[in-house]
Amino acid sequence: MRAVFVGAGSLAVMTARHLLKRGHEVVMIDRNKDRVEELAEELDCGFLHGDGSKPALLREADPEKTDFLFCFTENDQTNILASLAGRSLGYGRVVPKIEDPEFEHLCIELGLEDVIIPERTTGRYLADMFEGHDHMEIIALIKGEARVFSFVAREEDEKPINELDLPSDSRVMFFYRDEKFTLPEPDSKLKQGDEVVLISDSRHIKELRERWSA
Repeated sequence: MRAVFVGAGSLAVMTARHLLKRGHEVVMIDRNKDRVEELAEELDCGFLHGDGSKPALLREADPEKTDFLFCFTENDQTNILASLAGRSLGYGRVVPKIEDPEFEHLCIELGLEDVIIPERTTGRYLADMFEGHDHMEIIALIKGEARVFSFVAREEDEKPINELDLPSDSRVMFFYRDEKFTLPEPDSKLKQGDEVVLISDSRHIKELRERWSA
């Protein structure tokens, strides 16, 4: 698989290192020439120097052959703009990073549903660790062809969960509304912006991604 990173900060570099070790192709874009030259001596991947939010440069990174575009600069607005440009150019999947949670709903409204907020994710993990919760126990429970899938509810998803018309072997496990964890009943009605987590057979994941990334 192939990944393009806009921004060569610590998160981008760490993720790139893991992908390269696993045999994937990586291209990194950064406007800092010194940073590009420094990393070029460390990482066996492609590099482009310039503003990764510019469509011309993103086009040069070859969107048709790219599976993921990660927009990981230190500026939220740049990441959002680069994500929108990348989506318009046909990148397979676009993942923007934001630091300010206030931008999250803007991203959702713009259709950027794979947005990540590293500090919030890390904060939750550390708080759970402090209370003695082991995330590896949860991972160990997902065996065989079972897979976990999450999506952010859109306006058209504002209906009871039992009317979502999910694929067979798929069930909503829980959802978050305004950061509050909720175990649903079959007739529980979703609202736009709810973070929904379901479990499904692996053969349905592609279908689910296409449905909620359109």
